[in-house]
Amino acid sequence: MPPLPPVTKAFLLACVGFFCFFELFPSLKPWLELWPVTSGVFMPWQLLTYAFLHGDLWHVAFNMLGLWMFGGELERVWGPKRYTQILIASTLSAALVQLLFTWAMTSNSPTLGASGTLFGLLLSFGMLFPNRIIVPLIPPIPMKAKYFVAIFGGLELAMGARLFDFGPPNVAHFAHLGGMLGAWLLIRHWRSPRRR
Repeated sequence: MPPLPPVTKAFLLACVGFFCFFELFPSLKPWLELWPVTSGVFMPWQLLTYAFLHGDLWHVAFNMLGLWMFGGELERVWGPKRYTQILIASTLSAALVQLLFTWAMTSNSPTLGASGTLFGLLLSFGMLFPNRIIVPLIPPIPMKAKYFVAIFGGLELAMGARLFDFGPPNVAHFAHLGGMLGAWLLIRHWRSPRRR
């Protein structure tokens, strides 16, 4: 495998570093989690900082696996500047969609994790390499990236709408969809004829 490019490596190390730090000092974690606007604890920096935090070892491990699988190749294709832009767009849009959802549901629970950002990278990978064959962990069936993205997006929408529910509890399904939306909008902007 080629070495991880610099932005992907820095993001991965930051997430792992934050995870280890907050295992030692958990009382500081709420300052960086994404709290609903109506909670009285929301701060503007949380729109980005929540993505560096994770709930447990499995959470950080799966997100970093996704970052390794999709992020490195995207950074090599786009370069560090555009890749950083897609990371920020996915993170911010995931946060904004989640804030809208928690406001509509009158929830006061915080959100944390890079999953929304990773779903943005997943959608980006599917748009750039639609016919690339990948083998997901679950289910371990080879499929084209465009189908993988469509299946995961559909599952997130169905689980967010509570059409069926499986998997771990307290998953921010709409944040995942928000990350995909942010990546899609930015890629569409980049591909716009007016930018040529």
